[in-house]
Amino acid sequence: MSAHTISANALDGAHCQTILFCNQGGDFMKIGKQGRAVTSISAADPESITVRGFDLATELMGQISFTEYFFLLTTGTKPTQEQRFFLDLLLVSIAEHGLVPTNQVARMTHAADPDFLHGAVAAGLLGCGKVILGTTEVAGKFLIETGKRIEAEGLSTDDIVAQAQELGRRLPGFGHPLHKPIDPRAQRILELAAERGLSGPYIRLARSLEDSVNRIWRKPLPMNVSMAIPAVLLDLDFPPSVLKGIPILARTASLLAHLAEEVDTPIGFVLAHHAEEAISYEPGS
Repeated sequence: MSAHTISANALDGAHCQTILFCNQGGDFMKIGKQGRAVTSISAADPESITVRGFDLATELMGQISFTEYFFLLTTGTKPTQEQRFFLDLLLVSIAEHGLVPTNQVARMTHAADPDFLHGAVAAGLLGCGKVILGTTEVAGKFLIETGKRIEAEGLSTDDIVAQAQELGRRLPGFGHPLHKPIDPRAQRILELAAERGLSGPYIRLARSLEDSVNRIWRKPLPMNVSMAIPAVLLDLDFPPSVLKGIPILARTASLLAHLAEEVDTPIGFVLAHHAEEAISYEPGS
């Protein structure tokens, strides 16, 4: 790569930017996957705003809840009664869990700059990874891949669990440092699913994995909420690509609550002080 330039092209009345890199031979090549320059989510003009084919002011505002709106935004269709009920349930289940790292870092960031609310929220959300919150997406992928393996290889959930244990691998969606012997959130979600007659292939697979873990794993390993959430959502035809968005959306509400409390009851510097006190200095060799 020796040089680069940016060219703006007019497409359908809208401007898009394509980054072009020049290789050693002088030829230009595009970087990244190239898609059509379109969106199906929304558009606005001086008189109206259209969202997923609906007029925002006359067909959505005052007509649907935020949960229904989120479903519409992400899927392009309005949710059924069951989809709305369970999406509400899952958002409530994962929104708050005490002074976990995401909330702590947000409060400490806010303490450092009380006028930087959006930065404090962003700091908390940046902590949503494969250990905290992001496990919903990981567990969802595990369910999908396990279902495919069982069908293609003729395996059972006992086989899947035994193999993971033999290889020293973790089982996504199982285990919790605090909730033992059960995660009450996971059990409540699946109880409500049973009560409402929701029992698709992913919920059945999650329950089968739970049974196998209880019989095979060497130590207690409860199903956690991050397994129950994708099991329900996948059975309700929610896009796998948006699974991680559920805990992120839910935890945003929690972060805003913690930051509102931080204004009236500041503990950000208290948290930072205790963190510093808990760690001893040890000179390197």
